[in-house]
Amino acid sequence: MWGTSLSFPWRESVVSAAADAGELVRADVDRRERAWVRDAQRGSAAALEQLFRSHWPRAYRAALLVVGDGAAAEDIAQESFLAAVRALDRFDRRRPFGPWLHRIVVNRAIDWSRARTLRRELAVDAVAEPAAAEREPGGRADELAAALAELGAEHRAVIVLRYLLDYTPGEIAQLLDLPRGTVNSRLRRGLDRLEEELRR
Repeated sequence: MWGTSLSFPWRESVVSAAADAGELVRADVDRRERAWVRDAQRGSAAALEQLFRSHWPRAYRAALLVVGDGAAAEDIAQESFLAAVRALDRFDRRRPFGPWLHRIVVNRAIDWSRARTLRRELAVDAVAEPAAAEREPGGRADELAAALAELGAEHRAVIVLRYLLDYTPGEIAQLLDLPRGTVNSRLRRGLDRLEEELRR
């Protein structure tokens, strides 16, 4: 009979080889990105385009999940990329470009969300907004996006950084210039609120 504690010596080799291959791919991507940043710092439009193509999808998606508005997310992601390009001469290319860009995107998205909330609060004479159109059920992803939209911008931001962009709480604390305890608290409260929204 096959026991539950049976081990397969080849399994460790396969896992180790896969990890090594992943490291090689990451190292190659990092090398290419550093070269693009270097060339962009020297004025190469082609290198800027490569950086844009490489980072646009995640930057846009992060902005969209924080602000919940497609047009605003596109503006935020574009403005963030332009801000990064304007500051590129001061960027240390030994560091990864992605986290630097994501910090700009998420901070701008938080600012946009706060300003929108403030505008709503100040619009005393504003006409009530029409109710959102009922959406056809599109599965769990739509439910999650709707629940995420109910959170405050700060909670959305840390959840997006943690679970979409795969940053650790320590990295998020550095990106957002917050104490790690604040990041952990926002993650916990955000996830609790998300769970409540999903139960409704």
